[in-house]
Amino acid sequence: MYDQPRPHQAQPTMTFEQILEHVRHEGAYPTRERAEEAVRSVLAALGRQLVGDERVDLAQALPVEAALALTAQIPATERLTGWDFIKDMAARAGTSPAVARWDTGAVLAVVTRLTDPGLLTRILHQLPTGYALLFGQAELRRPQPAA
Repeated sequence: MYDQPRPHQAQPTMTFEQILEHVRHEGAYPTRERAEEAVRSVLAALGRQLVGDERVDLAQALPVEAALALTAQIPATERLTGWDFIKDMAARAGTSPAVARWDTGAVLAVVTRLTDPGLLTRILHQLPTGYALLFGQAELRRPQPAA
């Protein structure tokens, strides 16, 4: 999916190295390697949740290294809530949910800065509840269908 650019798509505004430095600062990680581990882990987990145009458009907003971490994952058939997303990340990484939540917040704060607000809105509409907070956004209630 990633190798087919869309017309008029802007180039990423940060290099992968700049993303790592921003994540290192945001997450107060002691090393660049620890920040890179968080970036790759969070983007892989997000890549398992996103599908369609939102997945492609987010990949194109990221530098190649980050986009590959996102798109290398096959999307899951089951959508996870925000909390289940954190628990799944923790289990896969062998860490606690608190560490997984910290990593997610640090990485997605930087991803949010790289993402067009319209794309972020589309991503959040695709995902189940609980993701807005992970992206540092207000979690608005979605209208319930009439019974």
